Amino acid sequence: MSTNQGTAPERTGISGLLGAIQERIVGDAPQGEGLRERKKRETRQHISDTATGMFLERGFDQVKVAEVAAACGVSEKTVYNYFPTKESLLLDREDATADAIRAALGPDGPHASPIEAALAVVTTDVMSMFDHWAETDRTDFAVTLDKFSTMVLTTPSLRAAQLDMMERLLQVAAEAMAERAGVDPQDPEPQVAAGALMGLWRIQFRSMVRHADGTRSAEEVRDAVIADVNRAARLIDTGLWSFSAAVQGNESRQQLRDAADAANEARKQVLAALRQAREAWKQVKVAHDLHDQHHRGGPRDRGQAQRDAQQARSMAKQVVAQAKREAASGRAHLKRDAAGAARESARVEAAAKRADARRPR
Repeated sequence: MSTNQGTAPERTGISGLLGAIQERIVGDAPQGEGLRERKKRETRQHISDTATGMFLERGFDQVKVAEVAAACGVSEKTVYNYFPTKESLLLDREDATADAIRAALGPDGPHASPIEAALAVVTTDVMSMFDHWAETDRTDFAVTLDKFSTMVLTTPSLRAAQLDMMERLLQVAAEAMAERAGVDPQDPEPQVAAGALMGLWRIQFRSMVRHADGTRSAEEVRDAVIADVNRAARLIDTGLWSFSAAVQGNESRQQLRDAADAANEARKQVLAALRQAREAWKQVKVAHDLHDQHHRGGPRDRGQAQRDAQQARSMAKQVVAQAKREAASGRAHLKRDAAGAARESARVEAAAKRADARRPR
């Protein structure tokens, strides 16, 4: 996907913006590659590079596949033999990226967590992309990258193709992790984990667009992109709770602390109520013992024992009722504070969604 054209285009410029995994996984010249395989690989790359240059110069919709074929000196049928759709001429790294994901996350992958393995793939991807940018004029670099990203994001067919590609890669990641774990790839766990990991590639693309503003060299952009991807990986690794705590602000965090304090206070009240109930029943037992003793005495003693037992039972009922009221009050307090924290979290999330919807695409 470079801007160069010719019989042996140099892999520079936009080449590999969506993934330079192939060079690290299968290499530009795979070991054991025969003459025929090498010629096919070079022809495929030449077609993609030529098409990318034409798309960047004239616009994606303004270039026909037949024109790309003519510029490459091949037939239109040959182009479609290598690329099933016009969009895949530009988004041409899906197979290589899928191979890298399988190698990193599958059962034969490195002994690392999924996030560590995916981060290594993306970091290698970024390093490969920017190796040939180091000496490029920063203005030309930024202009080319801006053209590419704008073309992808504003051309409906390219945007749809990119989203479809990401969904297919997500399934590759889910299947690889599921095979490694011995579970169904359609289970919630591998699906959610794969969705989170694919977010690293989205961050990579958007970060390149954000940092390539014409004020930084390719090396500086590369380092900034890697830093952003690492930040995203840390968030995935620690879980979304860290993000919630960061975005909800002091007020929401205070509500969460209040809810925790209420839960602890409710626990104390329940324990106190239980202790009171145990003491009350001890009194009942003492009263019954006295009743038995007096029962063996005269009628007056038996009457006193009955009165003592009745008084103990009444006291026990009062203590138990009070304990129940205090426990219910503690639970109600806890539920109110927890509900308040949940409402505040929902409010912040809704505000974040509205802000995201207003953000220019």
